[in-house]
Amino acid sequence: MPTFQRNSDAIRVVPVATVHELATPLNLSKAAKAAPPPQLTYRGGPLIANVEVVTIFWGRAFATPTQASFVQHINDFFDAILDSILMKQLAEYSVPGYKLGNGKRVGSVTITRGVPKVNVTDAAIQTFITKLIAAGTVPKPNKNSLYFVYLPPGVSVTQGGSRSCQAFCGYHSDIDGHTYYAV
Repeated sequence: MPTFQRNSDAIRVVPVATVHELATPLNLSKAAKAAPPPQLTYRGGPLIANVEVVTIFWGRAFATPTQASFVQHINDFFDAILDSILMKQLAEYSVPGYKLGNGKRVGSVTITRGVPKVNVTDAAIQTFITKLIAAGTVPKPNKNSLYFVYLPPGVSVTQGGSRSCQAFCGYHSDIDGHTYYAV
């Protein structure tokens, strides 16, 4: 059972069994049988069955050679993960009307104009995405669209009265219930 201290000292974990006791097949099978199966229920909210990701890099920094490799790494990540066995495994969570499966990255854009200097609000991000869609800079949303917005180093986001890198690292939301995005 772990013990927690209330001061600034590191957390101290005290094992209740030795590594040898935990690693025996008998104990592993008992532990596996003891865990109750998850009882997931679908409550009717929106689901993205076969996600179509658009990456949006908002800032001059992303046009520099150093950050250009970051952009490529992010896009490579999406290309790999969206067509991987990990996405195929999500099929077990399919519900009527939503057969979950692989996705794909359908676009990527770097925007170097109108970049926030220090902070940007969620409302400004929603307006930004809406304008990109209206201008045809990114594909129009469909039932599988998901826009990922990346901001340059040093720019924080204010959302729901909280600030990024203090209260949260990232978030996802929607615009009018049908345009889904993550920041």
